[in-house]
Parts: sequence; structure tokens; C-alpha cells
Amino acid sequence: MTYSNPLAVVTGASSGIGFELAKQLAERGYDLIVNAEDDARLHEAAERIRAAGTTVQAVRADLRDHDETERLHEAVSRTGRPVAVAALNAGVGRGGAFLDTDLADELSIVDLNVRSTVHLAKRLLRDMADADEGRLLITSSVASTMPGSFQAVYNASKSFLQSFAQALQNELRDTGVTVTSLMPGPTETDFFRRAGMGDTKVGQQPKDDPAQVAKQGLDALMAGTDKTLAGSVRTRAQGLAAKVLPDRLKAAAHRGMAEPGSGDRPRKADEEA
Repeated sequence: MTYSNPLAVVTGASSGIGFELAKQLAERGYDLIVNAEDDARLHEAAERIRAAGTTVQAVRADLRDHDETERLHEAVSRTGRPVAVAALNAGVGRGGAFLDTDLADELSIVDLNVRSTVHLAKRLLRDMADADEGRLLITSSVASTMPGSFQAVYNASKSFLQSFAQALQNELRDTGVTVTSLMPGPTETDFFRRAGMGDTKVGQQPKDDPAQVAKQGLDALMAGTDKTLAGSVRTRAQGLAAKVLPDRLKAAAHRGMAEPGSGDRPRKADEEA
């Protein structure tokens, strides 16, 4: 059977950046396999994505689990179609002091952000390399560029993904396969609520539009760009500043934004008024 549309796979597609990536890929003429953990929200998202007129298959799987991750890949393989684009976007965070957070929550970050990305990249990239074509997008973060005080494991997971993506770019440089790292800043998604960071400065500040972030990420992916700082001018400036500031200062700045209760403290200007 032949298909008129190329196939794309997007994880974490029920909301936020992942939903926008899937929606915009459909609008660009891709059929989709979309994944998320929440069955109801995933199927609602799939219905909305279908409005673009392409085929959308929803596969509920908790990618923190090895067998569930395999099940998603098996669903992709059963189509018999090459994957033209894969956006490995699923991720989770947890705010709070490392000594206070639950170990299970921290390991959940490692399992979803790191392990599942490695797992799916291994499965999907081999087929792309055999076909000598394909595009892989990995959602990293501007957080990958700085020590994450009060988000220690989350930031470390994104640093792993950033290094991982750049290593793959080098290994695949002589093939038709490209790897792009998407580096958003704070974005208007469920992330901060789920991470328990509603009382932090970063949780309360204005955030970037996920549609803008997704568009910038897909534009970079289609251009074969190795990485892109996505979002507002403020976010891009933050990423550029992180290149030159020492880690000690970046950790202190991150603490000021992510420490529990920081959003409830008056700004210095207010204190002096």
C-alpha cells in the first residue's frame, strides 16, 4: 500500500508543546502517530489534530515503563511505513529541594525524560539510517545550559538530552538523517502545575506560547538545524547569557526563580518602595 502523506511520530502529544508539534505536522501534511500517558486527553487531542485532514493514530503508553515504550514502537512498526519525522517530546519535572522530594518522583524524571528518549531513538534511528533519511527532534530545554537548583534532576535530564542530541548529530553527519535539539524556555503548558511549582517565580511569570515554540522547532527541524533556542526574545537572551555566565552564577539565578515560595516574595523594588 502506498500513502500520499509521510508519517510522523510525536510523544507527549496530549497538550502543550507536544500537541502543537503534532497539530502543526498535520497541517504540514503528515500523518501522525501520537502518544501520551493520559488516554482521555490523548484521544481528545487526536480528534483536534484530525481537523487538518490527515490520518492520526493515538497510542496510549506510559513511556516510563520499558514494555510500554516497546508497545509504542511496535505500533509504529505495524504500520509498515517509514517514519519521516519523530518528535521525542515527552517529559516531566519536579520542583523542590533534592533532599525533600520523593525518590520515586526523581526516578520518574529519569525514566521518562532520559531512558524513554534513548529507547525510542535507538529503535527509530536504526530504521532511518537503513533508509538513509529521516528527521529526529528531541525536546531539550534552555534548562540544559544551567545547574538547576531546586530542579536538580530535571535540569540534569535536559543536559543529558542536549549532549545526547549533539553526539547523534555528529555520528549521523554523513547520512541522510538529521537530529535537531529543541530548547524552549518556560512555556505555557501544564509543566509547572504538574511539577508542583505554582509558588515559584518561574511558575508565576509570563510564559512563551507553545504554538510559537513548536513552529520554531519544526522550522529548525526541516532546515536540518542542529539546535534552536525557541520562544520569546527573553528566552533566547537567557540562552545566550548562559553561554558566558559561570555555573556558580547560573545556579544562583536558577535558585532565585525555582526555590519554593520565591513567587510569593516581594520584588526588591517593591521592598524599597
